[in-house]
Amino acid sequence: MRKRPNPGMIDDENPEWTKEDFRRARPASEVLPPELLAVLPKRKPGQRGPQRAPVKRKISLRVDAEVLAHYKATGPGWQSRVNEALKKAVLGKSSRKGRAA
Repeated sequence: MRKRPNPGMIDDENPEWTKEDFRRARPASEVLPPELLAVLPKRKPGQRGPQRAPVKRKISLRVDAEVLAHYKATGPGWQSRVNEALKKAVLGKSSRKGRAA
């Protein structure tokens, strides 16, 4: 079932591409002037650009099945929520470090 377009989002100056539009499309290297291509960033397909904020590190972490099930049950974005919980635990401990127990 196709979604109906939102009338407020329809842009007559930039209509949605058809299969024919995609068929006729050419790479930028074939249609842009060389002086413009020279200033465009060079990236491989799928490669991300420079990050504005510090980049997260990919790790492997073993957790209890119950913990994993709990976070996965919260839906998409569960990894970010795990990260936030860990960050709160770390920052909470560091702020309590100077206090008397």
